[in-house]
Amino acid sequence: MSTETWRAGRFWWDCATTANSALRAVVFDLDALTDIECDGHRVAYNEAFAEHGLDFQWSVARYRQLLALPDERQRVAAELRRRGVATECDVLTKLLADEIYATKTMLFDELVADSDLSPRAGLLDFVIDAVRADVQLAVVTTGHRRWAEPLVRQLAGDGMVATVVTAEDVTKPAPDPEAHRQALWELGVCPQDAIAIAGSACGLRAANAAGLATIVVTGEGTPDIRSALAVRPDYAGDHPLRVADCRRMHGLWWRDHRPTAA
Repeated sequence: MSTETWRAGRFWWDCATTANSALRAVVFDLDALTDIECDGHRVAYNEAFAEHGLDFQWSVARYRQLLALPDERQRVAAELRRRGVATECDVLTKLLADEIYATKTMLFDELVADSDLSPRAGLLDFVIDAVRADVQLAVVTTGHRRWAEPLVRQLAGDGMVATVVTAEDVTKPAPDPEAHRQALWELGVCPQDAIAIAGSACGLRAANAAGLATIVVTGEGTPDIRSALAVRPDYAGDHPLRVADCRRMHGLWWRDHRPTAA
C-alpha cells in the first residue's frame, strides 16, 4: 500500500473479510507503559508555571481531572481562568497558555532525557509473555521520536517493540486514529487481529476509532470507559494481565463486533 493510500485513510483490510480473528499484535499508548502524564508532563508544567512567575502547582488529582481535555493548551487555559489569571481578555489567556506550553515542551524534553521513569507494574512480564507468544508490539505517542524511542527501549526492553509511531509520523494527533492505523500498517496486521492498550480516555477513543478492541491501563482509572474491554491500574496485581487474557477478551469482543460482508 502506498503512503498516499494510507494518508487517504484507505487500507487493504477495508476491503477484506476475516473468517476468524486471531490476536497477532498489541498496540500500546506510551502512557500505558509508564505514567508519563503525571510523572513527566505534570512535573514539566509545574516547572513552567514557576518560570512564568505563577505560584501554583498541579497536583496529581487536579492534573488527572484536566486530562479530560484533549489539548494541552486547553488544560493550561482552563487552569489560568480558574486561578483568575489574564481573565480580562480571553485572547491574552490563550497567548499565555501558548507561552507556558512552549516552555513546558522545552523543559519536558530535558526532563525525559534525564529522568528515570519506571514501567507500570507488571509491564515487563506482559511484554515477555507477548514476545514468547509471537505477538508483535507497537507503541503510539504524540511525543517526538528523539525522546520517545529511547524511552520505549528503557521501559519495554531493547528490541522488544517492533515499531514506534510518533508525532513526526502523523498529521493528526489523538483522539484521531491516524497513529494507531499507521502502527497497524507497519506491523502488517488488520484491526481484527490486534488489541490496543491505552493509558487514557483520549487514547481509548483513538484506538476504538481505529477499530481496535481496547484495554485501559492507568493508575487512577479513567473516565469514558464504556467501550473498554477492561480497566486496570497496571499489569500486575492478584490477576496479572497475560496474553491469554487478551486473547479471550479479544475473541469475545470480535464475536459481537465482527463486520458483516457487504
